[in-house]
Amino acid sequence: MFEPVLLKNVDVPDGHLLSTYEAGGGYQALAKVLREYTPDEVVELVKQSNLRGRGGAGFPTGMKWSFVPKRPDKPKYLCCNADEGEPGTFKDRIIMERDPHQLIEGLAVSAYAIGAETAYVYIRGEYVTAIRRLEQAIAEAHEKGYLGTSVLGSDFNFAVHIHCGAGAYICGEETAMLESLEGKRAQPRLKPPFPAVAGLYASPTVINNVETLACVPHIVMRGPHWFRGIGPDKSPGPKLYCLSGQVRKPGLYELPMGIPLRELVENHAGGPLPGRRIKAVIPGGVSAPMIPEHGLEVGMDFDSLAAAGSMLGSAGVIVIDDSTCMVKVSTRIIEFFHHESCGKCTPCREGLNWVVKVLRRIEAGEGATGDLEQLEMLCKGIFGNTFCALGDGAAMGLRAALAHFRDEFVTHIEERRCPFH
Repeated sequence: MFEPVLLKNVDVPDGHLLSTYEAGGGYQALAKVLREYTPDEVVELVKQSNLRGRGGAGFPTGMKWSFVPKRPDKPKYLCCNADEGEPGTFKDRIIMERDPHQLIEGLAVSAYAIGAETAYVYIRGEYVTAIRRLEQAIAEAHEKGYLGTSVLGSDFNFAVHIHCGAGAYICGEETAMLESLEGKRAQPRLKPPFPAVAGLYASPTVINNVETLACVPHIVMRGPHWFRGIGPDKSPGPKLYCLSGQVRKPGLYELPMGIPLRELVENHAGGPLPGRRIKAVIPGGVSAPMIPEHGLEVGMDFDSLAAAGSMLGSAGVIVIDDSTCMVKVSTRIIEFFHHESCGKCTPCREGLNWVVKVLRRIEAGEGATGDLEQLEMLCKGIFGNTFCALGDGAAMGLRAALAHFRDEFVTHIEERRCPFH
């Protein structure tokens, strides 16, 4: 029987308060690592769990931590990516609003592991409630000795600072986030060097997602074998899935990694709206290529979705039913990426501009012969030719729509109308 751990406090009255968190065993993981483990042993523990980053890329967390140099000549930093700008994603917001101490404990354990004494939570400015809850939780943790100098009587010092973003999607990219933290324009950096070697202020930096960090205390308390016993061995652990779109029971669900997409949508989220059929599902936020209805048996984990031509991403699951025009969906998604492009890379900046123009023309009934071939050519020019994955996500999503629902694009061009109006 699967037991939720990440969301166990979200429906508890005053779940955001320190007293509630402590009553449920909160900060015992921090006390345990300070008492029983060296930093290297904590890194090894997380490696054994095979925790993979929950922000989108799925990189092994323990391995990322191990890349941080041991030399003491520069300070080390821990950054929490709480920007959560991917449309259809709201998992991190719920953790920060309802159970912020879970994140703070995860930050403290992770900072101890990598040798950092300072952490920054980069949070989107629109998350006003989450910001206030985090500020309150940080103050409570300081007062009880979970943060500050000599944490719990040890020689570990740790401070957490909140940095509010201003709504730029590009700040979800880790190096653009670092640029923003330094007070610069948020644009991706050329890698290498990677942040673990030269990140914030050119110092060794680890960047982890909110959900990733929230998993760490549970791994410490329950052990890596417990974590690996949930879901597939290559992508184990509990996972937060954000269900939205044309579905009966949208919401945030904590379930094992690897659950079949069909089971997630039909059993847990109640299936399509009355009288409708599922047409496609976007499994990982709008950067992830959509999967048509006949492909919904795929497991919701990094490797299974990659094999199916999509990706888990932020696990923002968006359900699309048979009343929806895929040309309209594709146009809206590309308009978003075009608007949020930082403009640094010519293929993304200029390519998405042309893609938007062509899609708007097709949607307006003014498409021409050769437009679909031009869209495919533009996607080819964008994909793999940019500093970050924004352009890649836009191109992959449009390619999937053209592959699975090309007939709708053809109808718009040949009949100069939308068949769904």
